[in-house]
Amino acid sequence: MKAFPKIATFCLFALSQCFFARATPNIAPQGEELLVIDNGAVKVGIDRAKGASITWLSWTAYPKNIVNIADPGRLIQQSYYAGARLDRSADGQSKDWKPWPWNPIQGGGVSSWARVNEFKRIDEKTLFGETIPKLWDMPDENATALMRQWTGFEPTMPNVVTVHCELVCSRAESDRWGPARPAHQEIPASYFTRNFSNVKSYLGDGKWRDEVQAPGPPWGRVNPPRKALACFETNGQGIAIFSPTATIHWNFGPHGAGSSDDPKSSPCVHMAPLDLVSLGPRSIYSYRYWMVVGTEAEISARLELLWQKYSAERALLRESK
Repeated sequence: MKAFPKIATFCLFALSQCFFARATPNIAPQGEELLVIDNGAVKVGIDRAKGASITWLSWTAYPKNIVNIADPGRLIQQSYYAGARLDRSADGQSKDWKPWPWNPIQGGGVSSWARVNEFKRIDEKTLFGETIPKLWDMPDENATALMRQWTGFEPTMPNVVTVHCELVCSRAESDRWGPARPAHQEIPASYFTRNFSNVKSYLGDGKWRDEVQAPGPPWGRVNPPRKALACFETNGQGIAIFSPTATIHWNFGPHGAGSSDDPKSSPCVHMAPLDLVSLGPRSIYSYRYWMVVGTEAEISARLELLWQKYSAERALLRESK
């Protein structure tokens, strides 16, 4: 399998870090267990062996899994950045990821999968997971944090999945990464199969704009005016991410060549709405996003309703004692 980097931009330095694909060891998760909910229109699942990240999404018109699960850096998952960029080579930091900030990843580190504390179906419409994330740049280092996630369906909208994410930081105030500083947070980081390569921004009133980007990374940047970006396959089925708490541009683009529909293949399509947030050692950060599936017309209709209900929603940031 191949892992490839994410992009973290730190306003303190006004510098974007772009990295390219590289190989990682085969790190097949042990005891794989998929927990799903299915409302008859959409099936969504989280995986105990992959940090309780979303690893399955399909719907009636597209019964295959759309989520790329090739390595711990893919999936549909929480991903955050904080503190100073450090060279931790002496501690075993990956040579391809140095220097690097504090970067807890729900799926796992560069060559390890994250551990799950809680993993359950709350009811027929809601899944819950609590994860001890890994630091991306290290082979197998737990982040001093917890990630919680509630995954369910939007009421009266059968083709819409609602996801509530929460990060609870528990770093020492005097640790090596230092105090809070502005950084881009992926809300969420999402990776789909390569056949969903036709990317479009939703403009409102049923209108779309094509977004073209060469295979990356580096990823393209786009500012969808209605906080929704979608990717479609050749038969017209697609998925849109609606992330009203995004405050800056979104990262997007294909990776690799071809049009594979294999969730385990290296080629994929990436989308990540971004929020500019200063996460401190004891920060608690939470937000919601929505995933809408179907045709352009079906997705447009749902996005109009979601915009009316949630366009004013913002992420929450507070500090624990």
